[in-house]
This record gives sequence, structure tokens and C-alpha cells, in this order.
Amino acid sequence: MNSQEKISEIYDALKKMQLEKNKRYGDSALKPNNIFSKLDSQSSIKIRLDDKLSRIMNNNELKVNDISDIIGYLVLLLISMDITESDILNLID
Repeated sequence: MNSQEKISEIYDALKKMQLEKNKRYGDSALKPNNIFSKLDSQSSIKIRLDDKLSRIMNNNELKVNDISDIIGYLVLLLISMDITESDILNLID
């Protein structure tokens, strides 16, 4: 399998994982219940990223789950910022 195919395979798997987690968690990252915290979705996602990075820093082993979660949170952050496909494609030099 070449690099192009591997990139596609990983992104496809991440997409499936993200969609399943979003379904299971009820879109809670983008539409927080605000029971205890009154933060908006962007701030809430940034806190989740901070927490995840802190756990990684305090652990001796970097796990696939950690990397996948960070990618997922970053995708959710882009969505919360109303970033579109064309915004991303415009980044290609």
C-alpha cells in the first residue's frame, strides 16, 4: 500500500470513528448541555484538548486513542469555527 492509500485509509477510519462517537455522545462537543459550565463550544473543546494533552504529558506511553482523540477534537474545533471545505482547500499552495 502506498502513502496516498494509507492517508486515505487513516482518514476514512477517523471519519467513521468521529461519526460514531458524535452519535453516541449526542453532539455534546458542539452543543454542550451547559449544566455546570457555561462555556461556548469552542472554549469547551479547547479545554478538552488541554486535558487530553495533560494526560499525554503525564503518561509514559502515547496511545493511538490519544492521537485519534486529538485529531477528533481539532476537527470539532474547526466545525465550531464554521470552517468549510473550501476554507481548507484554499490552504493548498
